[in-house]
Amino acid sequence: MTRLERRPAPVRRPKAAWRQAKGGAAFKSGHAAEWIAALWLMLRGYRVLGFRLKSRAGEIDLLVCRGPVLAVVEVKRRATMKAAMLALKPDQHDRLIAAGEAIRRNRPGLQRLDLRIDMV
Repeated sequence: MTRLERRPAPVRRPKAAWRQAKGGAAFKSGHAAEWIAALWLMLRGYRVLGFRLKSRAGEIDLLVCRGPVLAVVEVKRRATMKAAMLALKPDQHDRLIAAGEAIRRNRPGLQRLDLRIDMV
């Protein structure tokens, strides 16, 4: 192919574009759900310590505390409670525990708190 010849533009499949748009919408609605969950938890007396915290073990949607409890909160936006409960797989639960332990270990003020995994 010479420099003057151009390669044809890649053909974008409608299905791929639809999936990409759906993924972007899901990301935005998930982000909004995290803010709503944070507000709901604050109204119940929790202090929000962080949003979307990343560690080698995984990502924590919300890190909150109240009293002696440090809660790692996984936010799931689903149509029904059953669908939300089924969305958290055992391996994801294990990653949340590992991520919570890693963050607690790295922050001296949190080491005395009991770790709990919550889902909102």
